[in-house]
Amino acid sequence: MDEDFAFFTQQFGSGIDRVEVSESSIARYENRLPEQLITYWKDHGWCAYGDGIFWTVNPEDYDQVLTQWLATSELNVQDNLHVIARSAFGELYVWGERSGYCLDIASYIGRYSRRTSIFAGDKLDFGVRVFFSSMDPEHNDVSDLFAPAREKLGLLKADEMYGFVPALALGGSITLESLQKVKTIEHLEFLSQLTPLTDWGFPDI
Repeated sequence: MDEDFAFFTQQFGSGIDRVEVSESSIARYENRLPEQLITYWKDHGWCAYGDGIFWTVNPEDYDQVLTQWLATSELNVQDNLHVIARSAFGELYVWGERSGYCLDIASYIGRYSRRTSIFAGDKLDFGVRVFFSSMDPEHNDVSDLFAPAREKLGLLKADEMYGFVPALALGGSITLESLQKVKTIEHLEFLSQLTPLTDWGFPDI
């Protein structure tokens, strides 16, 4: 384990609910995603960290919902994008084949923030290491609700997230009482149909 991923696991703890990455998935993303990310998949699988506050994922599972989100935004996308990780609340971390870590989508509120990575081109492998070593558990929380949601609703499974019901776009509120365990992909697809994806308004990072 390299020092960057070791630091990541110091912040989040060891992975749980590991799903082994198939040879077909490795073949699908070789030469599309950085070798460093593929190596992490081989070594650690796709799994949860921090008791499920952060998950590494199979990008293929998120292709359709990512396409739906982007279709409702004003983003001018000139790269092939893939979701490589998510939070317990459906924050999606998006990687560009040429641009590296380039986009966050806060699905629960229908907002995105663009990122301009300096680790593009021949620095993509190092960019993966930076992505994990700079990840913060607090960034994956929403209003400090993760711990009480875990206590009330239980640990998430690999195909689950904590979702606000009713959704915020339908008048729901960011409260513990509004949270339910929901199926991740189905809930993300539902959210993508409620409101156009809009810019947080932050400058590019």
